[in-house]
Amino acid sequence: MLSSSNLQKLVGTKLISEMLRCDSVKQKDKGDWKVLVMDRLATRIISASCKMHDIMSEGITIVEDIMKKREPLGMLEAVYFIQPTEQSIAELMNDFDKAHALIPKYKAAHVFFTEACNADLFTRLTQSKCAKYIKTLREVNIAFLPYERQVFTLDSPDTFYIAYNASSASQRIQHLEAIAEQIATLCAALGEYPNIRYRGENEKLVDLAQAVQQKLNQYKADDATIGEGADKAKSVLLLLDRGFDAVSPLLHELTFQAMAHDVLKIENDVFEYETQTPTGDQPNSTGQKQKVILDENDELWTELRHQHIAVVTQSITKKIKDFAIQNRVKGDERGERTTMKDLSIMIKKMPQYQKELNAYALHFIIAEQCMNAYNRESGEKLCSVEQSLAMGTDQEGERIKDHMRNIVPLLLDTSIPIDDKIRIIMLYILYKNAYCCTSPETYGITEENLDKLLSHAFIPVHKKTLITNLQYLNLQIIQDPSRAGRRKNIPPVRKERSEPTYTNSRWTPYVKDIMEDVIDEKLDSRQFPSVSGQRNPALSYSAQSSRTFGGWINGRKVPVHSGPRLIVFILGGVAYNELRCAYEVTQSNLKKWEVFIGSDHILTPKTFLRDLEMRLRDPNEQ
Repeated sequence: MLSSSNLQKLVGTKLISEMLRCDSVKQKDKGDWKVLVMDRLATRIISASCKMHDIMSEGITIVEDIMKKREPLGMLEAVYFIQPTEQSIAELMNDFDKAHALIPKYKAAHVFFTEACNADLFTRLTQSKCAKYIKTLREVNIAFLPYERQVFTLDSPDTFYIAYNASSASQRIQHLEAIAEQIATLCAALGEYPNIRYRGENEKLVDLAQAVQQKLNQYKADDATIGEGADKAKSVLLLLDRGFDAVSPLLHELTFQAMAHDVLKIENDVFEYETQTPTGDQPNSTGQKQKVILDENDELWTELRHQHIAVVTQSITKKIKDFAIQNRVKGDERGERTTMKDLSIMIKKMPQYQKELNAYALHFIIAEQCMNAYNRESGEKLCSVEQSLAMGTDQEGERIKDHMRNIVPLLLDTSIPIDDKIRIIMLYILYKNAYCCTSPETYGITEENLDKLLSHAFIPVHKKTLITNLQYLNLQIIQDPSRAGRRKNIPPVRKERSEPTYTNSRWTPYVKDIMEDVIDEKLDSRQFPSVSGQRNPALSYSAQSSRTFGGWINGRKVPVHSGPRLIVFILGGVAYNELRCAYEVTQSNLKKWEVFIGSDHILTPKTFLRDLEMRLRDPNEQ
C-alpha cells in the first residue's frame, strides 16, 4: 500500500490557500504585488513545499530575509511569514519604528505566525508602533519542515545538546515546550488527534508527551473535526529518545540514500559533481561542475533511494540499456557493463533526450562514487564487523566468541578514517551491553580497556569524549563496579526476520519493530505508556492565540485519510535507515496505516558524532 498523503504537497497547499489566498492578502488585480518576508524556519518550510513560480503567481514580487538589511519598499504591502520568537518579532516591529527606520519599510503588514505566539510577545507586538500597520495577524500552524512525503524535521539540530546535556535543565524545559508546539502543528496539519505514547525509560519524554497533549487539546477545542473519522481513534503519536537505538545511526548503511549521505559530501541535500562532456574523440573529457538537489522532485532518486547499492547499480544499467533499445540507439556491444563513457556517447547521439540521460548519468555517478568510497575505505571489512557487532552473530547466525580478533586489525589499519574507528568502538560497547553482560556492574567497558583501544587505533585523546558522551543517552559506557541498581537501557528482544538480506545489511533498525507492534496492537504498555488524562479538550492552554486579534475564524481544510496514522518523533535526531522503515511499514501493512517519521534533525553518522561533542553549533555550521 502506498501512502496517499504527501507532507510537502499538504503544507504547500495549506500555505498558499491560508496565507497567500486569504481575503486580505490575495492579489486583487495585475498591479497588486506584495513582498514576502521570512525568517530561517519559514524560508525552509516554503522552500520544501512550494516552487518559486507558485509564489510569484500569487502576487509575490520579491522574497526577503527578515534578518538581513533590506531597502524600504513603501509602495508595497508585505506578507510576513515568521516564527513567533523574540528575535523575529523584534525585527518585524523595527521595520515600522522610526527609531530603526526613517520611514516604514512597507505600506502595511500581513503577519502569519508558524505557530501560537506567547502572551508576552503578542502583547508587545499589538501595543507597538507596528500594530497600526498590521492588516492581518494569524497563525498558519505549520512549524515543521516537510522533508519528504512521509518525513518531517523541526530544523533544530541543537536539540540534541539542549535535551541531553545535564547542566541546562531550565533551558531544556523551555525548549521542549517549543518542540511540543511544533509537533502539535504537525498533528493538526494532518487532521490528527492521536493517542500519545512514549518510551517510559526516559523521563524527559514524560514532560514532552504532556506538553504535546496540552497543545493538541487546544487545537481540538478550536476545531472539533480534528481526529474525527473512520479509524482515527486508533492513530498514535509515538515519542522516542535517541537512546532507544544508538546502533542505527552508527552503522555504514548500504541502501542508496543512507550510503550517499554517509560517504559522499552532500550538504542540505545538494550534491556537486563534474559532468563529462563528449567532444570529438574525447568522450570522457571533463565538463563543468554541477549542483543538484537530491529530493522528491527527482523521480529516479525517489525510486532508488531505499534500494541496496548493488540493486541500484544494476537497476540504472538496465534502465539505460532499455532506454537505448526503446529509442533505437546502438551502444557499445563489448559487454554488459555500462560506463560513463557509454553514457556520454549516448548523450551526444541523442541530444533530444539529454534530460533523461543526464538523470541516469547523475545517479550512475552517485552510485559509482559510493562504491569507490566503499572500496577505498575498507568498506567490506568495516560493514562485516559492524553487522556482527550489531546483530551479535556472524553472517551464518553463529555467536562470535572473540570479536577482538576482527576489531583490532581494523583499529590498527592506518588507512581507515579515525571516525570510522570510533564508530567501531562504540558499536563494540553497545554489543557488549546487549549480548554479553549478566549484572549491572559489568555493563560498559573499563576505562583502562577503552584507553587501550584508543591507543591501538591512534585516536587522539580529545576524541575519547565522543564515546563516553553516549552516557548522556542513558547508556552505560564506562563500567561502574559500585552500581548495584537497575540496568540502564535494557536492550529489547528483537523480532526474528525471515526476509532475505544482503550479508552486510542484516541489521533492521529497532524503530521498525516498534512501528509494526503499534499497528498490530502489541506494543508493551509498560515500556511505552500513554499520556494519562489525554483526549480532553477542556484542559487549559498557556499560549496566547493571535486568532483573537482581528477575530480570525479558522477555515482550515485538511486532506482526509480514512485510515489511522502512526507519527513517530525521535528526540535527538533520526537516521536515514530509520526513514526508510516508515515507507516499508506503510507499504507492507494490511491495515491501511500510514506511517510518518521525524525528529529535530536528520542524522548521518558524521552528524551523530558531531552531536556527541555536546556543544551548541556555531552560527556558520550546517
